[in-house]
Amino acid sequence: MKLRNPSTALTLSLLALLPALAGEPGEHTVNQKDKEFSQTEITIKPGEKIVFQNSDAVTHNVFSNSKINPFHIKIQQPGSSSTVQFASEGVTEVRCAIHPKMKLMVTVKK
Repeated sequence: MKLRNPSTALTLSLLALLPALAGEPGEHTVNQKDKEFSQTEITIKPGEKIVFQNSDAVTHNVFSNSKINPFHIKIQQPGSSSTVQFASEGVTEVRCAIHPKMKLMVTVKK
């Protein structure tokens, strides 16, 4: 197929890249910046994942002691990311052990 308009070819190329730029299906990114999560609440479906991206200049220690979907990332250096899957329905409170004011509520439901 030969395209006569170069901008059409560029548009088609960019559209082909969109799925790769958006991340995996069922994957959500929460940034840590200025000792805060980029959002305070998020709702996802069972089995989906959250990528905790440390965009801060300081170390974080993201965890949840909730009965639903507990986890502990441990030390997370600036510039690094960690992915957590949330398998069970319910509400999970996510905190940072180093910065106690950081709080994210994750609601998992169908």
